[in-house]
Amino acid sequence: MKRLFLCSSFADVANLFVDYVKEDLQGKTIAFIPTASLTESVRFYVEKGKKALEKAGLIVEEVEITQLSKEEISSRLHKCDYIYITGGNTFFLLQELKRKGIDKIIAEQVELGKLYIGESAGAIIASPDTEYIKSVNFDPIEKAPELEDCTSLDLVDFYTVPHYGNFPFKKKGEKVVQLYNEKLQLIPISNKQAILIEGLNIQIEDAK
Repeated sequence: MKRLFLCSSFADVANLFVDYVKEDLQGKTIAFIPTASLTESVRFYVEKGKKALEKAGLIVEEVEITQLSKEEISSRLHKCDYIYITGGNTFFLLQELKRKGIDKIIAEQVELGKLYIGESAGAIIASPDTEYIKSVNFDPIEKAPELEDCTSLDLVDFYTVPHYGNFPFKKKGEKVVQLYNEKLQLIPISNKQAILIEGLNIQIEDAK
């Protein structure tokens, strides 16, 4: 059964994650992919997310896509209990995942039931493609000069709009909804919300 936890800011909804998992997290390993953040000047959310995972009892194993071989990445992803992808530049993230075929490995693992946690860019790439955020320059695509197309992991059949109503993405999020609300199944979420997917069941939860 496919299981995903999609959010805008993991540190703000970590309590929802712990409740959602419904199992003892102590000693479990999580592959932590911070690659999307490499092009960003603001990266505080990476450390905040990592600390929230460790506080929940997880062993965080960083898997930085640009620094490891496909074989090493594949080995780590197969061995871990969960997969986590941070926020940052969506298009740079996609470029690097596709460069080594890691997008396909992650999709296969999720199809087999491994829990996927996507934060911001990590939530966006769970959609069938990322064209919907390209058109409003949600993230600068110039950071991914070798990205040939916007097809994504296709883990879900909807399109997450992260940071909805939150600075500094407020106007961009509203623009996405304005342009695509009648064309795509959009799910806008604020920094205090998460989308919980369990098989065909999809719920939007608010952090307390």
